[in-house]
Amino acid sequence: MKQQALLSILFCGGIIGGFISCNHSSSLQSRKEALGKFIFQDTQLSEPAGQSCATCHTADKGFADRDSRIVSEGAVRGLYSQRNSMTICYSMYVPSLYFDEEEETYVGGLFWDGRSPSLQHQAGEPFLNPVEMGNPDKESVVNKVRRASYYPELVRLYGETDNVDSLYAHITDALSIYQQSEEVNSFSSKYDAWERGEYVFTETEARGMDLFENKGMCAECHILDKDERAGRVLFTDHTYDNLGIPRNPENPHFRVPTDYFLLTPDSIDLGLGPIVGKEEENGKFRVPTLRNIALTAPYGHNGYFKTLEEIIHFYNVRDVSDEFPPAECPATVNRDELGNLGLTPEEEADLVAFIKTLTDDYESIRK
Repeated sequence: MKQQALLSILFCGGIIGGFISCNHSSSLQSRKEALGKFIFQDTQLSEPAGQSCATCHTADKGFADRDSRIVSEGAVRGLYSQRNSMTICYSMYVPSLYFDEEEETYVGGLFWDGRSPSLQHQAGEPFLNPVEMGNPDKESVVNKVRRASYYPELVRLYGETDNVDSLYAHITDALSIYQQSEEVNSFSSKYDAWERGEYVFTETEARGMDLFENKGMCAECHILDKDERAGRVLFTDHTYDNLGIPRNPENPHFRVPTDYFLLTPDSIDLGLGPIVGKEEENGKFRVPTLRNIALTAPYGHNGYFKTLEEIIHFYNVRDVSDEFPPAECPATVNRDELGNLGLTPEEEADLVAFIKTLTDDYESIRK
């Protein structure tokens, strides 16, 4: 009863606890956004209960895993995904997967392997993933939502339906709208303040930006052009690459039961290749945004690198050092834009300093 009373206040009486109410002056979009946040944080929607979307996409960790784990543990203890949780920040700007004929490369698609075409489609997958939220089917999810205290608000916003697919679509639509909110996509970093002339880079940060664009070759994929839809720099071109990341022997997914194992029989993650049905795309993964990257350790699709310093050093010396094991999938490794950058230790540190300017909430801290 207390939770129902709280929801009545949240949805019908004003702005409380960061949620936007659904009084007459509130927009439909704001109400759906507030509802989507409730669903996003609901730990009763997994099987067994205890896991929510926010468990692996936590706000103060750049909407990536809260515990900096190599990969996220699912609702069932001991079941782990094969990949590191990506941030959902700025994922609203990732286009559906397509092949760019001019550049001869695949672009877009949600998740590391691009398998999901839209935010709404992506929002529905973890509920049904056996190593994530573990529900057997859509009906199981919608039945839990029907019992939730926010269900009357979902009905008010979307209408009542007995059709499982329709109700599931309403749930995932609300989730996708929350993922498009300013809370998830705030553009509030030092870099954004610098672009507006409201912040001056330190000497270290300025050197790092120059290295990022030139000697370090980071901007070849984490581009500095403004995204057409966002009107801001997203620090990604949404393409795919094989960086030569080694297999991660610490990945707990290697120890899950056979029925839940998601890699090849020889424990290789093929990434984009199986999605598009092309061997030449094996081992390639989508270039993530670098916004909030300082918050989202570990790094790489398999969480091999524990710190920014480690992965930048790998980019720098991969091909001229014996510090790292061979690539997990060697046939398609990018050998043109990384591996022998010739950066000094000081230059590596400068790059880290610049990348840390991409962390959101600088403006709120400054105030």
